[in-house]
Amino acid sequence: MAFWDKWRKENKEPRETQTELRDAVNENESLEEKPAAESVEAAAAETKVPEQAAETVEAEATQQAAPPAEEKKTGLWQKLKKLYMGDVFGSAISEADEAFFEDLEEMLILADVGMETAVDAVKELRQRMIEDKISGQEPVKECLREILAEKLQVGDSGLNLSTKPSVILVIGVNGVGKTTSIGKLASRLRRQGKRVLLCAGDTFRAAAADQLEIWANRAKCELVRQKEGADPGAVLFDAIQAAKARGVDVVICDTAGRLHNKANLMAELHKLRKIIDRELPEAALETLLVLDATTGQNGLIQAKQFQETAGCTGIILTKLDGTAKGGIVIAIAQELRVPVKFVGLGEGIDDMQPFDAKEYVGALI
Repeated sequence: MAFWDKWRKENKEPRETQTELRDAVNENESLEEKPAAESVEAAAAETKVPEQAAETVEAEATQQAAPPAEEKKTGLWQKLKKLYMGDVFGSAISEADEAFFEDLEEMLILADVGMETAVDAVKELRQRMIEDKISGQEPVKECLREILAEKLQVGDSGLNLSTKPSVILVIGVNGVGKTTSIGKLASRLRRQGKRVLLCAGDTFRAAAADQLEIWANRAKCELVRQKEGADPGAVLFDAIQAAKARGVDVVICDTAGRLHNKANLMAELHKLRKIIDRELPEAALETLLVLDATTGQNGLIQAKQFQETAGCTGIILTKLDGTAKGGIVIAIAQELRVPVKFVGLGEGIDDMQPFDAKEYVGALI
């Protein structure tokens, strides 16, 4: 039963009682030529009782139907459906607005920025607002953007390709877009005039080498591969020897997707690093961790494990063309001091761009 139907049913009985009492009073007045004043007052008092009851029910129903505006609060699902930082910022914001800082901290956490990073950013924002006397929507937004951008600037966001050949080792868990990112990166380097050779080091996944060959053809790069199930270290060794003989500028090595908590698979990465150090001891080496923007807080755990095993020098953040914010890279930058170097924005060969911290936080907030 709907609320208003229930309210009408409960409110109907007092009104019917009120009508019956009034009819009884009129009947008594017609029978008695000179009603006593006491009888009239008694009847009037009786009619007021149901009237007061009706007014009480009506007042309680009105309070239930229309709760005060200040008690209304957006639920978690509404925030998840429309996760946009700008919704937190009102027209009038001051350093004393506790509700604003609480909502902002919550929204940063929902954007996967991380608990510690969110708390630290909000604390710093409040401090700057006090020191610089910042207030109002746009000035506060700009101040927060500056704070988050500073947290992301932890190292050189460019690639170190100072030697010939240089090596780029691409690592990450299953399904984050390593092979696709390699194809995009190879195409980008080719347009810069570099000779690129791709190494099909993922010999475990079915058709992984075939997929990389397709990307090599698109990017017009050379490829070294072996049969499925071959030793990845042997494939990398052949690729390095081919690079030396052909005068290649950059070798990009694909690796098998592996869970960060599988010790034996992570040991394979350490083996690849040893081969590179042995065969090209003076070569510039970039180890790029590919992270899915939808990963969330698990991305920090992945980054820690891969950093310990392979020594990450940068991050490629993929799948930013969807609704994911990828805020976990801010926490990774703060805790591991690993910069984001590239972002993937689609499936096309040109859908990779160098990471720009200011543009990123501008889209986040």
